[in-house]
Amino acid sequence: MNAPARRYHHGDLHNALRDAARAILEKEGLSSLSLRAVARQAGVSHAAPYRHFASHEALLVELATEGFEELRHELVAASSRPGLEDDRIASIGAAYMRFVARRPALVRLMFGPQLPNRDAFPELAAAADAVGEEMGTALNDPALGLAVWAAVHGLAMLILENVVDLGQRRSGLHVLPSRAEILLRSLFVRAQR
Repeated sequence: MNAPARRYHHGDLHNALRDAARAILEKEGLSSLSLRAVARQAGVSHAAPYRHFASHEALLVELATEGFEELRHELVAASSRPGLEDDRIASIGAAYMRFVARRPALVRLMFGPQLPNRDAFPELAAAADAVGEEMGTALNDPALGLAVWAAVHGLAMLILENVVDLGQRRSGLHVLPSRAEILLRSLFVRAQR
């Protein structure tokens, strides 16, 4: 006599699916990230993700939103370091680059064209806005915060697209925070003189 088939039950499927999606995104890239692949990675049926994510786009929005929140938390930690304004600029830039070096595929998703309907997701817009606000608050100047964000993000994208080499091609992305600090100090300290 055969044993009765056991139904698979997952205690926290939403988080398991999100973790599976993160793993696929960072290891295989956005082109491999589908709800079917997420289900396979999480060990659940192909229909299971639809109980938690209405669509592939909804999954991407959640990942990008969480990415912005994670980035903001890292910037808060970096900006709480005491010091002069140019040191805070360098510290924020290094924190931004640490995030980019650790989560390059997520950064591409957060800022890339894969989410063309951003206006339909206010939580995503709010999370992105919070990053800019945090930079402005940390530097006591919203315009300076925007300038620093633009500078460090532009540098990050040039690096991720292999347009600029700051040593990462030979040594890896882990060198980016120190290189960003040097560049930002040079840019903003000279501008303030």
